[in-house]
Amino acid sequence: MISVIQRCSWGKVTVADKVVGEIEHGLVILLGVQKDDTEKDADFLVNKISGLRIFADENDKMNLSIKDVSGSALVISQFTLCGDTIKGRRPSFIHAAPPEEGNRLYEYFMSELEKEGVPVQSGEFGAMMAVELVNDGPVTFVLNSKD
Repeated sequence: MISVIQRCSWGKVTVADKVVGEIEHGLVILLGVQKDDTEKDADFLVNKISGLRIFADENDKMNLSIKDVSGSALVISQFTLCGDTIKGRRPSFIHAAPPEEGNRLYEYFMSELEKEGVPVQSGEFGAMMAVELVNDGPVTFVLNSKD
């Protein structure tokens, strides 16, 4: 399971001109589910993301987690994170989970993140979405449950 997390001061996702998820201070999380991922991969990322100290403390040092700052998460499914670009010019998505399993683990990831005390908003699995955010920093990390 691959995630791109971006610390933001604001984030929003729109589907067909309708806002389906919006947060203020927190993280925008792009989540790619691979075909061999399990709940264990989601649990690893939930634990890592909910405790990752990437928010500024009173001394402007990255020393606080999303929970410490009462931040929210906007989680967006993004199967293109599983794209393989080694050969040719067209990405291959053979490593992406089938849609039913990808959606199940996407929903599982969000429910586990909420159990950690992080309010979650989301996009719409499988939909064409417009994602907007103000990246605070900018601060962006790529996390892979297999690393």
